[in-house]
Amino acid sequence: MTEIFKAILILIIGVLIISCNGQEQEIVNVYTHRHYEADQQLFDNFTAQTGIQVNVVSASADELIQKLELEGAGSPADVLITVDAGRLHRAEEKDLLQSIDSEILQENIPQKYNSPSNKWFGLTYRARILAYSKERVDPSELSTYEALADDKWEGRLLTRSSENIYNQSLLASILEAHGEEKTTEWAKAVLSNMARSPKGNDRDQVKAVASGEGDVAIVNTYYIGIMLNDSNIEEQRAAEQVGIFFPNQEDRGTHINISGAGVTKYAPNKGNAIKLLEFLSGKEAQTLLADINFEYPVNPEVEHSPLLKNWGDFKSDDIALYKLGNKNREAVMIFDRIGWK
Repeated sequence: MTEIFKAILILIIGVLIISCNGQEQEIVNVYTHRHYEADQQLFDNFTAQTGIQVNVVSASADELIQKLELEGAGSPADVLITVDAGRLHRAEEKDLLQSIDSEILQENIPQKYNSPSNKWFGLTYRARILAYSKERVDPSELSTYEALADDKWEGRLLTRSSENIYNQSLLASILEAHGEEKTTEWAKAVLSNMARSPKGNDRDQVKAVASGEGDVAIVNTYYIGIMLNDSNIEEQRAAEQVGIFFPNQEDRGTHINISGAGVTKYAPNKGNAIKLLEFLSGKEAQTLLADINFEYPVNPEVEHSPLLKNWGDFKSDDIALYKLGNKNREAVMIFDRIGWK
């Protein structure tokens, strides 16, 4: 009986080990900078459909990139999700991502949103627009980013600090369009036109316009969508007091930035990582991101949310977004030289 019992026990342990190993294979570990309820809902939907458990580690983009560097080949991460092409380019430069060959991703996402080497893929985009006071600004006064350098905006402009990646990529787009000398002149003029020292996030800029501290703010569209649908009445009221203007519609188009993702270089669950990216690029996930988070879907077959439709169609800058990453250092240097803190 003892030998039989031992044999049965060994068999049970073996089955458990096989089962556990199988469970370990059915996971995907995500390092993400995004912090939205819509993302967790998407991860839950992915698990329900595939049986693959999504384990999430959240931190700032810089912290996650540093974490991947320190972990090296021993990193448990399979996917890096962050915002803006500048950060995605930074991760690619540091050799933290691997090239992915996926027909689904190629079909769902236009190439301009991806890195040329397919090491990262755009998942959503946001327009960086001018939020203006409906009381103090006639939208006919607005035209381009470049025109914000005009003297008439002295003491009226609001924006975040130069440390913010959104502003770095906006300046990189102007660099691509006009070169270093003209871009430096523009940045100096905009800095001198500011109503206060750059500070706060995009929500704070909208609130400052609503309170009369400034008249025009440079912000991302989705922040206004979130504020208009916030449970906090003060957030709603602030957003209701600003109009939305898409700059540069008569020339290169409005600057956009993206949320995107890549499969990490040493992903232990590469297959599951690719499946997650393919799911996030699909119609179901893209629709949810558009409807709940007020972002523009990169998948051209997905409709915009009713709020975004209400804002109207706009021409976006057609620059390949990886070029913004290429010019990030130069943009940061210009900010530093002119004293844009």
